[in-house]
Amino acid sequence: MTEVVRPVNRSYRLRGDRATGAQSAAYEKLWPVYGLPPQGLIDPIAIFPNSTSRIMEIGSGMGEATAQIAAHFPDTGFLVVEVHKPGLGSLMNLCDKAGTTNVKVIEEDVHLVMRDSIPDQTLDAIHLYFPDPWPKNGHHKRRIVQSEFLELIHPKIKDGGYIHIATDWFPYAQWIQRIFGASELFSGGVIERPEWRPISKFEGQGLRKGHIVTDMKYFKK
Repeated sequence: MTEVVRPVNRSYRLRGDRATGAQSAAYEKLWPVYGLPPQGLIDPIAIFPNSTSRIMEIGSGMGEATAQIAAHFPDTGFLVVEVHKPGLGSLMNLCDKAGTTNVKVIEEDVHLVMRDSIPDQTLDAIHLYFPDPWPKNGHHKRRIVQSEFLELIHPKIKDGGYIHIATDWFPYAQWIQRIFGASELFSGGVIERPEWRPISKFEGQGLRKGHIVTDMKYFKK
């Protein structure tokens, strides 16, 4: 019987490929160092054999916060999944300048990567910082945090592992809490922003506009 593969509903906006010269050059030069093919087996434990933990970051933006976090935790392997090529170029450039070696990047939709490539029980944690809030009511189905998403990531996280989410859109924070609250797969809630999570340029812009930033942490049951 032929397996039926359901289409993936995009949880992000395609922002084009208007990269600066430095971002394009960094992408071409550094992809062989940091990049991973999106197809086939992607085993975080095999990729980072000497790391004490392995964390997937979903959506790194322009990479400044990711690069700082990776530098702060050199013993942790960071697997970054991002669809925005200029952002990947920027991240790889920042990591290269800092001499960071504990980062690998994948240019693909995270739903596909999780579904097809990541073995179960191989991630210690997932970081999901400032995902697209899709604020219009008709677009809420595109939000990445859905009950199906929880079912997708749950087996990939090790027992006792967690997902850490931050958003500056308060209605989305309420949405996230409702989705997790209705699930039997995770437990947790709102936390204080960890000191090690830097305030990115994007987050700073939101704060200056009066946005409320909410950090949430949910542990796998």
